[in-house]
Amino acid sequence: MPRITITLSEERMRAVRETAARRRITITQLIEESLELAGVFASESAREIVARGRAGARMTDADAMALALRETAAERAQRP
Repeated sequence: MPRITITLSEERMRAVRETAARRRITITQLIEESLELAGVFASESAREIVARGRAGARMTDADAMALALRETAAERAQRP
């Protein structure tokens, strides 16, 4: 598994440690969850999601893309 180094403020790092401990998960698990919530997926996972959606949908590719863009914009507008 690849490793990365990030620089955080002392306050942010303390918050990360406290959150992980409170939830009884590792910092790695917390970061993985946070990335998924932010919409960061491996390209293979994204392809699988699209394939499942297409298999059950009765939409054209253009309609599906338009819907995805609307939903993404709406979700982002709700975030602080």
